[in-house]
Amino acid sequence: MSFCRGWSLLITCPKSRVLPSLLLRSILAVLLPRQMASEAERRPQGVFECQLCALSAPYSYVGQKPPNTRSVVLLEESYVLKDPFTADRDKFLVLGSRCSVCSRLVCVGPECSLFYTKRFCLPCVWENIDAFPQEIRQDVDKRKALARTPCGKPSSRT
Repeated sequence: MSFCRGWSLLITCPKSRVLPSLLLRSILAVLLPRQMASEAERRPQGVFECQLCALSAPYSYVGQKPPNTRSVVLLEESYVLKDPFTADRDKFLVLGSRCSVCSRLVCVGPECSLFYTKRFCLPCVWENIDAFPQEIRQDVDKRKALARTPCGKPSSRT
């Protein structure tokens, strides 16, 4: 198999016979998507930016089934980045998603959003706090208390 410039591809048999076009189409149907997928992995699709904390990072995929994962299906449409800390192709980081109420783009950080059957930004959680179960309300109250604790100052819980 030898590659020429651009997308030109010449495939020959061991005895230098050119493969029939039907077989060539079948091989291309397998090879080209893989090559395109690996190119897409290398370059970011765009830049994710949280509309609450301004966290920004390049993302490589948006959806529920990240590339190179066999059995992973995310519960929401997520902005995903290939894990830069490992060489494993199947490892990824979820950057964030859209709030299911206001459609703001928010990161998964605890000071920006929470996931309870769907993604909710914290401003929408506060506006609709009575619609959440008691356990979620308690969790949000804890987050609020931690957010008020100045950096470097230990909280009363430690």
